[in-house]
Amino acid sequence: MKSLFKTVCIASDHAGFRLKENIKDFLINRNISIIDLGPMNDNSVDYPDYAKKVSNRVKMKKSQVGILVCGSGTGMAISANKNKKIRAAVCYNLKSTRLSRQHNNANIIAIGSRLTKKSVALKLVYTFLETKFEGGRHLRRVRKI
Repeated sequence: MKSLFKTVCIASDHAGFRLKENIKDFLINRNISIIDLGPMNDNSVDYPDYAKKVSNRVKMKKSQVGILVCGSGTGMAISANKNKKIRAAVCYNLKSTRLSRQHNNANIIAIGSRLTKKSVALKLVYTFLETKFEGGRHLRRVRKI
């Protein structure tokens, strides 16, 4: 696997913990460097805290992109998008994932562990990390966000 990004960070809440661990293993096995921002177990936590950790790291350019996993993906995306320069997209199939990168230059993928099978989630992450932003007319629009 060739990722467009050298630095990837990941976090979840308790509902997304197992899928986060699966994604992390998937990337490590493909020689992608990943920074796990937690949690380290499936004890109950508040998803906005972890969305903020990933968002801040991406915003400060310590990681180029981030991966967030919660039950639906929506809570993480809403929380992450409160930060300037963050474009978090809830991705649920390959087309939504490709378009989030090609047209919106999304820098965080949010996945719902209760709505997405592990095999699909791994394909979404793979697609997200390999899809280029098209620029052009899309750059003008992204700049307006």
